[in-house]
Amino acid sequence: MPDPKKWWHEGIRFECQGSGRCCVSRGQYGYVYVTLEDRRAMARHLGLATAAFTRKYCQREGGIWKLRDFNENCRFLEGKMCGVYEARPTQCRTWPFWPEVMNAKAWAREVAAYCPGVGKGRVWSREEIEKNLHAQVKSEEQYGK
Repeated sequence: MPDPKKWWHEGIRFECQGSGRCCVSRGQYGYVYVTLEDRRAMARHLGLATAAFTRKYCQREGGIWKLRDFNENCRFLEGKMCGVYEARPTQCRTWPFWPEVMNAKAWAREVAAYCPGVGKGRVWSREEIEKNLHAQVKSEEQYGK
C-alpha cells in the first residue's frame, strides 16, 4: 500500500530536456560526488585506468571523492550535453530523484522551479522513484571509498 505521506506515491512526470542546467554550479549543488564504481565506469568510458582517471579528474576532500575543477560547470559538460553520458555517475543518473529534494517543498523550490523536465514526458512510477532514491543513498554511503 502506498505511503500517503509521500506526495509522489502516484508517480512523477519527468523527462530530461537536455538543458544542461543540472550540470552547472548552484552554490551548494556545485559538486559531483563519485564512488569507486562511478570512477571505474568513467575511466573505462574514457579509455583510462581507474587510478589515472582518479588522479586526472578527481579529488578527495573531507574523505569524500568528487570531480575536480567544478567551478561553474561540470568539466564533462559539452555544450548542453554530458560528454560521459553513458558512464555518468550515480548522482547524475538518479537526478532529480534525490532524497534531499523528495519532500513537496524542496521539490517545488529546488527541482520544479529549476529543471525544465519536470511535468514533461512519461510518469515515473513510485517503484522507479524508490529505486533511484535507494541508488543515491547507497552511493552516498560509498563516496569516501
